[in-house]
Amino acid sequence: MSTQPSKTLDTFPNPRPGRDYVIAFDCPEFTCLCPKTGQPDFATIRIKYTPLDTCVELKSLKLYLWSYRDEGAFHEAVTNQILDDLVAATQPLRMTVEGDFWVRGGITTVVTASYQAPTAG
Repeated sequence: MSTQPSKTLDTFPNPRPGRDYVIAFDCPEFTCLCPKTGQPDFATIRIKYTPLDTCVELKSLKLYLWSYRDEGAFHEAVTNQILDDLVAATQPLRMTVEGDFWVRGGITTVVTASYQAPTAG
């Protein structure tokens, strides 16, 4: 597996399909660039999800998050993009991504984006 930043999210089969359980990740070293100034923005990205058929593989998640290091992105946009990409890769029952961004200009920002799978009907 590569050790370069990548937008690819690898998955593996859920070892306990049919069980409603939660997987949680804290990623305290997330960085992207401010799209206005080009200065780095630092955040903790928190991911919680209930898998259905697949789980995200951790090294690919690390390399995926690393891929934002040199990209300009507003906090709201990057948090929602991470959620969209993870949902597309894993098709979970539910997922929440929280971007907890460090102080910039005396203001901290926390963005929370959530997904709930549609119910069969």
